[in-house]
Amino acid sequence: MTARYDSPMATLSPAARNGGAGHGDCLVLRDLTVAYGNRIVLKGVHADIRRGQVIGVIGPNGGGKSTLLKAILGIVPIVSGSATLFGRPTTAMRRHIAYVPQREAVEWDFPVTALDVVLMGRYPRAGWVRRPGRADREVALAMLDRVAMAEARTRQIGELSGGQQQRVFIARALAQEADVLLLDEPMNGIDAATQEVILDVIEEQRRAGRIVLLATHDLVSASCACDCLCCVNERMVSYGPVADTYTPETLAETYGGPVIMLGRSEGEQAHTHHQRGEHAHHTHVHENLGHEHD
Repeated sequence: MTARYDSPMATLSPAARNGGAGHGDCLVLRDLTVAYGNRIVLKGVHADIRRGQVIGVIGPNGGGKSTLLKAILGIVPIVSGSATLFGRPTTAMRRHIAYVPQREAVEWDFPVTALDVVLMGRYPRAGWVRRPGRADREVALAMLDRVAMAEARTRQIGELSGGQQQRVFIARALAQEADVLLLDEPMNGIDAATQEVILDVIEEQRRAGRIVLLATHDLVSASCACDCLCCVNERMVSYGPVADTYTPETLAETYGGPVIMLGRSEGEQAHTHHQRGEHAHHTHVHENLGHEHD
């Protein structure tokens, strides 16, 4: 299928076009375009994301999921358009944005303990010059306990399993106490128990009024855990409530062909609040194309 490029507003569902909050109270993306050198890798991303919303970012490998999160964080440059948080450029709001990268991007041999890693989440609040104090340590320990990793606090990060490592990085993001949480493929290569922890954390962040962007290959988790989907394939194909975007037509356009849809029954609400154990027996839908490196 040949992907068409419409104007950014044309790709939004009616609910997304008409339901935007005031720009001073949300994450606003306006015709965001990213290029590596002379090659445009993502264009036309347009969305108003309000406090308390979980946004699933879905699309094929190399389609721009990771690139979108990195552009919001300022890791890769925005060549046109804009990304603002609470009315200011996101590059000036880094302290308010916590990021969990893909596990493949982390150097796990670095000689630090799990607690050391989580304490790194306190630096954006305290500054990189000041050493973490007692209060910072208490927050870090509480976040490790939240992801059931308190007993592993003195273990070297490279000694932990993949799921345990992911929990530690989730704890680091939580320790930052940020307004926005960016999760890049957090479900890859983890055990079911860790997935439950992550889904619980996402729901807690929603209830706390924070913004969560979840880049994922897992369409079942995206359709059940998210309020809206941002569908990308080198451009924004569609953005809006799950009920409007988790459709055979939109997914076919996003992935360039038919996609098997599982996990949502007809008439199901756009968002199903996650509860522990709810996803334990899901048949997960992945692209089956390996990891994303965009």
